[in-house]
Amino acid sequence: MPKIRRLHTLLEHIEAGRYRLGPHVARHMLQEGFLERDVLTALRWGRELAVYPEDARMLVLGYMVFGGRVKLPLHVVLEYAKPRWVDIVTTFIPERPHRVYSRARLAALLRFDGGREAVEWAGAGENRPPREAAG
Repeated sequence: MPKIRRLHTLLEHIEAGRYRLGPHVARHMLQEGFLERDVLTALRWGRELAVYPEDARMLVLGYMVFGGRVKLPLHVVLEYAKPRWVDIVTTFIPERPHRVYSRARLAALLRFDGGREAVEWAGAGENRPPREAAG
């Protein structure tokens, strides 16, 4: 299992410019109207919501600050598999900023290919609802 790393140690690399913005970041920046500096500010003042050591990833909740008075939440997913490098995998404005996502939900969020997850009821019994697509 990869080593667990903390946000404050990853910030050292980000501050030194040893990071990369992934394609999902650019897509969300265009769609949701925030900038690279907003992502960096959110990370500087953010907190870890969830750490996934088996994937060498971390979900961070930070805030974009506008005019010193307006704060909007921003989730940032970091990947720290490389020793002295941080990949910013994706960023998005969350619907529920303080909710910690399950691994399955986070994986679905990170897919970003427009696909839908199939949901099937499991368990004994004949009175199960029909198979549905999640949405």
